[in-house]
Amino acid sequence: MTKQVAVLMGGWSAEREVSLNSGAAVVKALRGLGHSVTAIDVQRDIAQLLTRLFPRPDVVFNALHGRFGEDGCIQGILNILDLPYTHSGLLASALAMDKPSAKKIFAQVGIPIAESVVVGRAALLAGDPLPRPYVVKPANEGSSVGVRIVGAGDNARPFEAESWPYGETVMVERYVPGREITVAVMGDRALGALEIRPRQGFYDYTNKYTDGKADHLMPAPLPPALYAEACRLALLAHQALGCRGVSRADLRYDDTQGEPGRLVMLEVNTQPGMTSLSLVPEIAAHCGIPFPELVEWMIREARCDA
Repeated sequence: MTKQVAVLMGGWSAEREVSLNSGAAVVKALRGLGHSVTAIDVQRDIAQLLTRLFPRPDVVFNALHGRFGEDGCIQGILNILDLPYTHSGLLASALAMDKPSAKKIFAQVGIPIAESVVVGRAALLAGDPLPRPYVVKPANEGSSVGVRIVGAGDNARPFEAESWPYGETVMVERYVPGREITVAVMGDRALGALEIRPRQGFYDYTNKYTDGKADHLMPAPLPPALYAEACRLALLAHQALGCRGVSRADLRYDDTQGEPGRLVMLEVNTQPGMTSLSLVPEIAAHCGIPFPELVEWMIREARCDA
């Protein structure tokens, strides 16, 4: 049945450009399916704008990434306006976006995680809070924005205090060597696991969103038992956080000491990218779910928090 769909994209987070690309792909797919689509580059008056739309949207496709779009803020607005929306609700979005909070929940349900501490910027610049190598991360950003690996022999500071725009606290996580694995979850099932092999460096923002910077191996070349375990952990993380719709779990597979290796959960992304280079659409396609069908399913499953 044809729906009136508002697609939210853009915004003002560090992931604005990625969101615009996701939104454009979703708009194209929805229009191809025959839906009536209003594309909205989100500004700070989004609540007022949504109340003025005519006809009123039947559903909102949330293609926002980063702060405000996937941390519970826009979800709260849509709950108040009683507009069904795609992806996870307010609480799950907030928990998943805040990496220290998500890690606590993962640990409670038995999901393996890397040791980490949360410190102030000044404390990190004064000395190593963990033995090197370790990873420096903003506590609540996505797409590897601001992520840096501090190696054993590095002389440079983790960052310059004046150029760190991600808040007063920093999450420092023990570096897990090995391979980059990501698992797509759709509703109550894990679709499959994919391995990402950057051609140089680690899977940072540039490697994620520049064509040709990383190779994707689908299905991930893991031992069958480890492949199944990666999918199990991703679904468990999705459920433990209270996610709905589509999510993507990022893990490391440490096989540096030989097989079988160990899986470590890094984070869950409740607003995975929907671009031509995005991982969830690629995994879904491998499972026989073309992009338009994936988008159709997402708007069909859209809802507000109870």
